[in-house]
Amino acid sequence: MKKNSEIESIANKILDLSRNKLLVNLRFMDVALSYHKRVSYEGSFATDGKAMFYDPRFILRAYKSSQEETVRMYLHMILHCVFQHPFVGISVDERLWSLACDMAVECTINDLGLNGVSSSRENKQKQIVSEIKKGLKFLTAEKIYSLLKRADYPDWALSQWEAAFKSDDHAPWYIWVAELTIHNADGKANESGGAWAKYSEGKDSNGSAGILAEDKDFWEQVSNQIQMDLETFSREQGYKAGNMMQNLRSVNREKYDYTSFLKKFAVLGEAMKVNEDEFDYIYYTYGLEHYDNMLLIEPLEYKEVKRIKEFVIAIDTSGSVVGEEVQMFLQKTFNILMQEDSYFARVNIHIIQCDAEIQEDIVIKNRDEFKAYLKTMKIRGLGGTDFRPVFRYVDRLIREKAFHNLKGMIYFTDGYGTFPEHKPPFTTAFVFVEDGYEIPKVPPWAIKLVLQHEDIIEGGVGI
Repeated sequence: MKKNSEIESIANKILDLSRNKLLVNLRFMDVALSYHKRVSYEGSFATDGKAMFYDPRFILRAYKSSQEETVRMYLHMILHCVFQHPFVGISVDERLWSLACDMAVECTINDLGLNGVSSSRENKQKQIVSEIKKGLKFLTAEKIYSLLKRADYPDWALSQWEAAFKSDDHAPWYIWVAELTIHNADGKANESGGAWAKYSEGKDSNGSAGILAEDKDFWEQVSNQIQMDLETFSREQGYKAGNMMQNLRSVNREKYDYTSFLKKFAVLGEAMKVNEDEFDYIYYTYGLEHYDNMLLIEPLEYKEVKRIKEFVIAIDTSGSVVGEEVQMFLQKTFNILMQEDSYFARVNIHIIQCDAEIQEDIVIKNRDEFKAYLKTMKIRGLGGTDFRPVFRYVDRLIREKAFHNLKGMIYFTDGYGTFPEHKPPFTTAFVFVEDGYEIPKVPPWAIKLVLQHEDIIEGGVGI
């Protein structure tokens, strides 16, 4: 019978062999494939982004069963890190997120078409994927997770899918999220800590899902580098890796705080608000104390603040833009603009609908008018797409003094239209909802904001 040290040595050689086979075919992933510190434990195969946890006997059994499955298992775990799957939120549904991540990774591996990573489960996986693709345009963990939550699949179906896609243990992802107690009162690891308790001792718990901040930054850099490599030096391989590119673009897309972005269009003005910055409390309290509560100086009732006063919201009403998404986008924008610290009581907001020509311009002067518009709004147009009429129209409004200090315009669109050749005298952002297709390029003078569908649902997260 082999000693533990000998078994561990053989397991490490198998892992080295698996990694080297992948390096031959995936040179653009060399850094990712060689990053992890290996930690032996009793379990199966797992990672927290920093370490690769492996059970030597599990590795030997897997290798004996199928050498190709072992290589695939190694790649599966690495792709979780490249796609930043271990970085989960506190309210995540652990079962659904794990399944979604496994499905995204396995679909990516199948899509790559590499030699030496075939699996006996591929046919079953393809059957399941063909079913869920009816509700998805492309397969990222985030999209699959959202579908799983919406569709409310029965437990038996989820169990079948887990059997078809699961390859590694995701327990390390959720230790810190669930704020598990690693030790009992007597200092011994309890069931919550499990196999990770020993390794986790002394680890910084401030990282997302137990991963140190520097590890998170590392995987963000690796993901960006792999995407750049596939888009430039390894284009041929990139064309064959559609799912991988979709996942990389999803995790690497530039994220904006939509609220902060809108507030960039704020201007200085006076608001009915006590100006504590310029109020002298010495004279105020002196009068109260010495002159029978008579005020020598009263608080200033006006304060100069930066808020949004003038703004243009342009809506692409061509046939390819979904009316429901337009209304949700306007509702989200309204909620941000109407926050007390964001808008003046009187505003000058133009909501312009346009396909290939101007269809409607509604001027909003206050909160009530915006509310009323949202209730009665109808999409007008549904023709072709041309952005230039809106810019010409707004330029005319500026000349006619309809605006006094217009700071910006947001254009909600699918992007498939004719852009103006020249930069307008105000900041412009083209806003897209990601739908699985390539987001069109915008002119260099414009800002591109990409929202997820769930981002514009009322109560959803900001972009």
